Amino acid sequence: MSQRTEHVLQQFKECIPLLEVLTDENRQAIILLLAQNKSGLNVNSISGHISLSRPAVSHHLKVLKQSGYIKSEKKGVENYYVLTVRKPLEQLKSLITSVEAECDGPQGLSKD
Repeated sequence: MSQRTEHVLQQFKECIPLLEVLTDENRQAIILLLAQNKSGLNVNSISGHISLSRPAVSHHLKVLKQSGYIKSEKKGVENYYVLTVRKPLEQLKSLITSVEAECDGPQGLSKD
């Protein structure tokens, strides 16, 4: 196995947690909700927009925050959550670029 192939496999491993986060429909809904509210939303606002309890929303926010998709900002006594997808998206884009480079390599792969 070439070093380049090993590098791509390592990128896949590093992206698994980022991709797993996106498999949950509730987290997808939270990401889209935060994308529409650039100034951020608190847990109450988020739970008011999607049919989840506050504890369930808090759990999903924790997962999203740990993976780098969102961050929290303290405003008064409330935490407001804002979308910060740059780092995870850069990792995923890098993986896609590497896979495309493998496809364009000497053996090539069918682009069907």
